[in-house]
Amino acid sequence: MLSKSPEETQKYGKAIGSVLKDKDIVLFYGELGSGKTQLIKGICSALGVKQVVNSPTFIIVNEYVSGDNKNIYHFDLYRLKSAEEVIDIGLDDYLKDRGIILIEWPELIEDILPAGSKKVFISHVNGNENSRYIKFYPVEE
Repeated sequence: MLSKSPEETQKYGKAIGSVLKDKDIVLFYGELGSGKTQLIKGICSALGVKQVVNSPTFIIVNEYVSGDNKNIYHFDLYRLKSAEEVIDIGLDDYLKDRGIILIEWPELIEDILPAGSKKVFISHVNGNENSRYIKFYPVEE
């Protein structure tokens, strides 16, 4: 997918959100400012979240409730330095829940996540700061 604006990125997020189900884990890869949070805003919109969706950079995880009362957990692991820190904040408890887990900066914990995680790669288009390539892999490769 090619997005040329934050609104278009959210639109693609809505498309991704429309195929997610309970217990799905989605990993978001991309440099700072690439639009990961915009995608997640779209996903949450598709799932009927009414709360404000923003990046949990400083609090690590935001919890949202979908339109059908399911939990959505939005992690931002950018500031963490080790998998142990993620485990210490209770990752196992989140994984046991019947919610959807969305993880920005998942590189630290890829090895400890269950198989079957979905992946999204987002990157700027060279020479255009408003355009992004978005690749969604609905099954772990």
